[in-house]
Amino acid sequence: MNVLKIAAFSDGETGGNPAGVVIGDALPPEARMQRIAAEVGFSETAFAAPTGGGWRVRYFSPQSEVPFCGHATIALGAALALQRGDGVFALTLNQAQITVEGRRDGDVIAAALQSPPTHSAPATPELVSDALALFGYAPGDLDPRIPPAVAHAGANHLVLALRSRKALSAMHYALEAGRALMQRAELTTIVLVHAESAQRFHTRNPFASGGVYEDPATGAATAALAGYLRDIAWPHGGAIDVVQGEDMGMLSRLHADIPPTPGSSIRVSGTARVMTA
Repeated sequence: MNVLKIAAFSDGETGGNPAGVVIGDALPPEARMQRIAAEVGFSETAFAAPTGGGWRVRYFSPQSEVPFCGHATIALGAALALQRGDGVFALTLNQAQITVEGRRDGDVIAAALQSPPTHSAPATPELVSDALALFGYAPGDLDPRIPPAVAHAGANHLVLALRSRKALSAMHYALEAGRALMQRAELTTIVLVHAESAQRFHTRNPFASGGVYEDPATGAATAALAGYLRDIAWPHGGAIDVVQGEDMGMLSRLHADIPPTPGSSIRVSGTARVMTA
């Protein structure tokens, strides 16, 4: 079975988050998809097969299936553009229907996804306390302008905003403890974020629930963050730029367009590069 390896949200010819992409006439059995994802070893592998006028898609991390993965969707959009030509492709996920667009411009592939609908709710004091303890942060490290929340755009993400870039850079935690917390709270990831300005953010994204210490680019979490910023009337001006993966040496760039309608889909875009090894 041919597995394409594509880094999504790349910084030119470097960086980005590697994803596996498998496109076939039909989806393999679930156990085989899980096994392939574990063998590929990336944080997610997307599996796609044609259905009606679009594509049926499922996403697997090395340890479990996830309901939605942004960077693997971007990688899939790039792969479909390479195989089928430029276009907008309808995707049917386990719990939502979305689209991804892929367009080639020389050696660069631009891709954009429309997220599932968004919603958010304040994080409970217990969850915030447990998360702070996990990372060794204190309440004073939090940015009060962006209160802790559970944000959703196809999957649940805990958003913790930090006052300083230094605190973000110092992130560390125990993987097994992180996995236990995320599973207990039904979180896909935790979004640690620092607001450099109203429209430029730095993020880090622990993904212990999927057996991955940290993702260098996370489109689903970026969509959830963007939706949450809309919910709290953050002065985003209709769009934000996110820099992720910098502390991992895998600089990634994500852009999110934020329409004014509460709960509506977020457009997350970036570039992708095909990995040769």
